[in-house]
Amino acid sequence: MKLSQLTKILNGALIGNDAEFNNISIDSRSVQNDDCFFAIKGEFFDGHNFITDVIKKNVAVLIVDRDVQTTVSHIKVKNTREALINLARFYRENTSIPVAAITGSCGKTTTRALLENILKQAGNVLASQKSFNNDIGLPLTLLKLNPAHDYIVLEIGTNHPGEIAQLASVAKPTVATVTMVAPVHIEHFGTVEAIAREKGAIFEGLAADGIAVINVDDPHADLWKKMSNAHRIITFGREKNADVVAKEIQSIVNGQTIFTLVLPNKNISISLPLLGEHNVTNALAAAAMAFAMNISIENIKKGLETVQPEYGRLVEKKGFAGATIIDDSYNANPASVKAAITLLTHRAAHSILVLGDMLELGDQADQLHAEIGAFAKAAGLKQLFCCGKHSAKTVKAFGKNAQHFENHDALIQSLKPQLTKEVTVLIKGSRGMKMEKVVEALC
Repeated sequence: MKLSQLTKILNGALIGNDAEFNNISIDSRSVQNDDCFFAIKGEFFDGHNFITDVIKKNVAVLIVDRDVQTTVSHIKVKNTREALINLARFYRENTSIPVAAITGSCGKTTTRALLENILKQAGNVLASQKSFNNDIGLPLTLLKLNPAHDYIVLEIGTNHPGEIAQLASVAKPTVATVTMVAPVHIEHFGTVEAIAREKGAIFEGLAADGIAVINVDDPHADLWKKMSNAHRIITFGREKNADVVAKEIQSIVNGQTIFTLVLPNKNISISLPLLGEHNVTNALAAAAMAFAMNISIENIKKGLETVQPEYGRLVEKKGFAGATIIDDSYNANPASVKAAITLLTHRAAHSILVLGDMLELGDQADQLHAEIGAFAKAAGLKQLFCCGKHSAKTVKAFGKNAQHFENHDALIQSLKPQLTKEVTVLIKGSRGMKMEKVVEALC
């Protein structure tokens, strides 16, 4: 693309010579020769502060929202963050390939990985990587689109009202789903109902011929059906009246979850290489989306059965003293912690949960942490090790055989002597709690 065309798309002003550029970058460390560098202002860094470093790498053009002194061609825009979104919108508007978009309080990354793996059986897939699901990550994914791609899979996240509506309007999905809703980021939304409406905005962004894939097991299913307006709907869940259903679910010790996948045109047995019955729901979401995209049953089965667990999401490892360590450290919220506890207590006679705080719960934090303690006790959990301010409430609610620690090191020192080959430890906490440090110390 030439800079003159890019300038029109961004509604900016070109200072310097017209030229061609290669790739889009926002990272001064990885930007390369003849790239287009967007100087984005983030929470911790401002790309404008690294322009001198970027120029040394012979970029083709800079996208800025302030005056800069340089002979390198640059396009001045009102806001570089908005400009990045506008360029991604242009890319989306100029492709006709199917676009799948996924949001939800829990399970969206796993569902994205499952659907991506299904679609890979049928063609080339452009998909969100890691958790690139915000107003920077989603545009960067779309800007990697090239003629070789057959499908796009986008993960969409939110931590403030209006974010999903904005991103869905850019993605313009041909098929979209909400995995489920839970009190995640509730300090920014106030109520679970408000979160459900925010998530449901993904359906309002559907393309004219788009399909809404709805989880009928979620209490907000009727709300989402209304928000999908006149779009075609495909449902999934464990209810018999859903279009895509799971039956005969069995958890197997070797990390497999076996179930019968019931599609409108056939029943097939699935051996899912992911731990936990809650991942069956994620598999149903992915299968329903793939069915909506006219993917063959054979490719749905192969995609589900060959997926690899995502980093920090129920990954089973061998640990200190032969103990089994289940690394679920990537993130945590009340719903996902309860699912993890259910998995742990069902598969291990001697089960230990290591829990860091669940963050962004606002004034409900103490209550929700206490509820986790009571839930874990009732589920039959043997021992509980916690760190973090709010998890002290979890320890108090659990009672005997629960301990609270000021830091990771103290927790690890106390936990290690408890470990034997008969013990299974599940480690979980919000991203900011860095519970992977405990995993690393035990594995």
